[in-house]
Amino acid sequence: MSVMDIERPPVSRFAGTLIDLLDRVEYRRVTVTDQLDPVYRLRYEAYRREEFVPISSQEVVRDEFDDLPNVYSFGVYIDGQLVSSVRFHHLTPEFRRSPSHSVFGDILDPLLDQGMTILDPGRFTADHEASLAYPALPYLTLRIPTIAVQHFGAKYCLNSVRPEHGAFYRRVYRSVAMSEPRYYHGLSFPMVLYACDLLPMYDDLLRRYPFFASTPEEREAMFGPISQSVPAIRPSARWARRVAEQATAAIAATT
Repeated sequence: MSVMDIERPPVSRFAGTLIDLLDRVEYRRVTVTDQLDPVYRLRYEAYRREEFVPISSQEVVRDEFDDLPNVYSFGVYIDGQLVSSVRFHHLTPEFRRSPSHSVFGDILDPLLDQGMTILDPGRFTADHEASLAYPALPYLTLRIPTIAVQHFGAKYCLNSVRPEHGAFYRRVYRSVAMSEPRYYHGLSFPMVLYACDLLPMYDDLLRRYPFFASTPEEREAMFGPISQSVPAIRPSARWARRVAEQATAAIAATT
């Protein structure tokens, strides 16, 4: 328990609403062998809505990065309904393949050469109706790579985003731009590489957004060996916060 955890402020209405919503959420990991997982259809529907991909008879969106050994893809379900998805790759000095690395390798390779590990989230897509019903859906979805930073002990978490979306990542994650805008895998608009060094500021992040809290058990279920993965994982933010509050009370009682 760090000193920053000792004085934990009350949960805001926004954070409390999200923690309540998490009680209805399940995360489901996509297996590489299941090429018809509903997540791929959700991607197709989201990208067709923006006309990012051509019409396809299969109505799925997959790419070569979905088959890599360092990939982690998840669907987010509310009350059993798929509402969003996200994918990330775990970059190490030994294995460096990911979407962002294919575009920004000249920036990322020097970091990996120093022995750092990096998470590269992407393919963040949402069901249109769900995005209207749950305006905070991005937080529920990005919670996945956020808690993965703890599990992997990653030095940096990346976000390759449109320039106009950078403000969100600067505000929530204190991310900084690491590149000029570049065109990305045939997209018609440029992307900027943002990165945050999340672990040193994790206490501050949880103070502002307590729904990002998680237990080691949840993280292991989410990101452990796929052969041992749990079909549906319940977020543990409420329990993790309760444990932290009990620990804080114990510290206060001894001082």
